[in-house]
Amino acid sequence: MTRPAVVTDAAGDDRYIVVSSDGHAGGDIPDYRPYLESKWLDDFDAWAATFENPYPDLEGDLGPRNWNSARRDGDLLQDGIVAEVIFPNTVPPFYPKSSLTTQPPAMTRADAERRWAGLRAHNRWLADFCNETPGRRAGVAQINMLDMDATVAEVRWARDNGLRGGVLLPGTPPGGEAPQLYEPYYEPLWQVCEELGMPLNHHTGSASPPMGPEDLDAVIFMLEVSWFAHRALTHLVVGGALDRHPDLQLVFTEQGTAWVPEELKRLDFFFDRMATATGSQEAEWGRAIVTGLSAKPSEYWARQCNIGASFIRPNEVLLRHEVGIDRIMWGSDYPHKEASTPYSELALRLAFGPVPVDETAMMVGGNAARLYGFDLDALAPVAAKFGPKVADVHHLVDRAEIPLEAYKCPAFAPQNAA
Repeated sequence: MTRPAVVTDAAGDDRYIVVSSDGHAGGDIPDYRPYLESKWLDDFDAWAATFENPYPDLEGDLGPRNWNSARRDGDLLQDGIVAEVIFPNTVPPFYPKSSLTTQPPAMTRADAERRWAGLRAHNRWLADFCNETPGRRAGVAQINMLDMDATVAEVRWARDNGLRGGVLLPGTPPGGEAPQLYEPYYEPLWQVCEELGMPLNHHTGSASPPMGPEDLDAVIFMLEVSWFAHRALTHLVVGGALDRHPDLQLVFTEQGTAWVPEELKRLDFFFDRMATATGSQEAEWGRAIVTGLSAKPSEYWARQCNIGASFIRPNEVLLRHEVGIDRIMWGSDYPHKEASTPYSELALRLAFGPVPVDETAMMVGGNAARLYGFDLDALAPVAAKFGPKVADVHHLVDRAEIPLEAYKCPAFAPQNAA
């Protein structure tokens, strides 16, 4: 039986072992230079000399939260978080902006080669950064969707060098350079990730078309960004990747949770129509596809899909059994503006206060530990000192307790109170 994500401290109080499934980090621009091959150093120096950072939260006192290991560790422990999965955040070498969101196409072949070198430098920086707190950081490796041979080699490097957070699976927005995720082109990636037990992490932001410069563009991006990210589920089901690779695990991070039950019902409905509704348009188009698959979309979900549940809301927690109690992984989104930090205990209380302890333990730590390979026994001594007390998490929140500043995090939105 898997160890529960609860530990008893020296005073006899039970505490949760909290693992955040959604953190972000990256090196400061100069930090990446030692990780580049020598042939790129002159190009890097020229690029760095003219680089203009587009993100205010990477400047001044806020930026070092991404790369100052001691500061980050202190912030998270004070917030009750003892381990985390780390996605990229800062700008890697030769990129115009963060690589987590959709990138404009490279201008030249040389530009594309430099960008791949920049992602590889980030992966190597991240491996060292994770090793500064052994066993408590699971770094997510970045890959190159346009070079499968190089990507497969990089996934193997990442696994061999301790990046057990798996792989960041970029989206394939319409009109982009990369083939769509349902195409056979990606078969080597699915194979190597299944073989090595490397989860595929699909974070919101990378699957949308690039955002335009106007305020209206930003609002449309904000309202559609998660919808575009959900498409990866359809693509990997219809394309057969989840069927051919039953041990492959797919994670949808920072995309909400409430969408899952209705989307699974919708997909199951269409798959049933394609398989059985003789003479229908659905059957004409889809029977050959769906009859070649061994399960329904909801069954693939239950076996292979997971939610990185940043800012999970009370009304979403009510759906936990429909989504899958073993599939939800709480996340803080540190150090982003919308993160629950430093009010994560309040966020946990608001979301999980009425939930049974065994279920809460799974969602706040146990599920992420299982998927990403965190050793709960090794984390227990740290959690015994810093983890939130079980009794405190299940003490319901009076909204008068919530500081005004906390409302920057969607987890505290009043309309989502249970």
